[in-house]
Amino acid sequence: MIDLTVNEKQLQRTVERAGERNILIPSFSQQKDPTLIPEKIKKALEKIELWDFDSNNLFRITWKNEPVDLGGGFGNVNAMEIPSELTGVSARIIALVGKWFPTGSHKVGATFGCLVPRLVTGQFDPTSQKAVWPSTGNFCRGGAYDANLLGCDSIAILPEEMSRERFEWLSKVAGEVIATPGCESNVKEIFDKCWELRDTRKDISIFNQFEEMGNHLWHYEVTGHAAEEVLRKSMSKNDRYAGFISQTGSAGTIGAGDYLKEVFPLSKIVAGEALQCPTLLLGGYGGHRIEGIGDKHVPWIHNVRNTEMVIAIDDNACMNLIRLFNEPDGWKYMTDQGVSEETTKELPLLGISSIGNLLCAIKFAKYYELTGRDIVLTVWTDSMDLYKTRLEEMEKVYGPYSEIQAAKDFHRYLMGSSIDYVRELGYYDRKQIHNLKYFTWIEQQGKDVDELNAQWYDFPEYWDRIHRQVDDLDRLIEQFNKQTGLLG
Repeated sequence: MIDLTVNEKQLQRTVERAGERNILIPSFSQQKDPTLIPEKIKKALEKIELWDFDSNNLFRITWKNEPVDLGGGFGNVNAMEIPSELTGVSARIIALVGKWFPTGSHKVGATFGCLVPRLVTGQFDPTSQKAVWPSTGNFCRGGAYDANLLGCDSIAILPEEMSRERFEWLSKVAGEVIATPGCESNVKEIFDKCWELRDTRKDISIFNQFEEMGNHLWHYEVTGHAAEEVLRKSMSKNDRYAGFISQTGSAGTIGAGDYLKEVFPLSKIVAGEALQCPTLLLGGYGGHRIEGIGDKHVPWIHNVRNTEMVIAIDDNACMNLIRLFNEPDGWKYMTDQGVSEETTKELPLLGISSIGNLLCAIKFAKYYELTGRDIVLTVWTDSMDLYKTRLEEMEKVYGPYSEIQAAKDFHRYLMGSSIDYVRELGYYDRKQIHNLKYFTWIEQQGKDVDELNAQWYDFPEYWDRIHRQVDDLDRLIEQFNKQTGLLG
């Protein structure tokens, strides 16, 4: 359960801070349905850019932003369908698009789900504490952004091998930026830094995406409903929804699959990861280049019992395909193969992990021999706007991209995608993965073994209790906004 115990003394200071800075907090209901947002905020947003540090942009933490940089309103869920000419499968693969969130990634929603419960209960005091965001990339960016809008100071922690864009942006937003050793896979080093800060700093509050149930709840409630809306608009009478695909990372996004399974009980939930670090697939380890999906452990918030399949993706496939999807010779070759120019122009909407999700969806469709009646859902976490330096680095190493290389990448990694490194999970396969949580969360991080057992044996009630907290959170948000005196 998310702790909703109210600290009245700290809450009063937080309310006063919000009132002084003209800060209103959106409810989960408003993030799902922006028509509920007050008209005065919609009017203010007409003059505000998507990434501006303006507290009104809290109301743009939704999948329904108009896809423009300045002054956008709200509309349908931002989504994109990848045609069979590009996937090589008959099944329809549809993705929610994360680029049109503030910061260019849906992680700004996950951080909202972690921070706001502590703000509206007074458990976190922005007047005296700093918010610590341990992350492999986008989470600490989203956290620093949300905290800035809410008048809080931040400390961002991320591996030193993450993209230059992340560090440059964070240096301007977070009060402190701490680079830990390694790459995406080096999550323990991030956790170790958090323990060091706990032992040496009294002015901090740590928001660990891998254990914060607010991360899971935000995606279950907001991403889940957005995905359902896309499905309802995309499905004809004879169509079938097959499953939801998400590389695990913090396991927040995969929570949307839990919601969709309640609505579509026959659908499947698929967890993806990097082949170079096959923790769920093989109990393995290693380093990889699919930025943002930190691993070598099983996140506390991953409802493993609800996961039916694990798929591992070679990071070489992702890195080669970012060139195919973003280089002129790649676009030319794809159009020669029958891919529309409209589609090729939209492919930069896929960041590195988004391409990993696409490849998982293709493998999933091939494994279950899905047909044109079947729909597979996934998410583009972010876009190539956050990885342009990776393209520059690859050109320096491998030289200019050519049509010959485009042909190789198109046929090897898309048309030639196979069902290797796919693991269909039975009851004891899932239990084996769940049990891996013990070593990280009980032995290292001090969690309660009784709660670990409850996640498995008290299923689905354990997770249902968390999901039911969204109404309590919305009530606390509404009370908080009323206390600020800003509602008029």
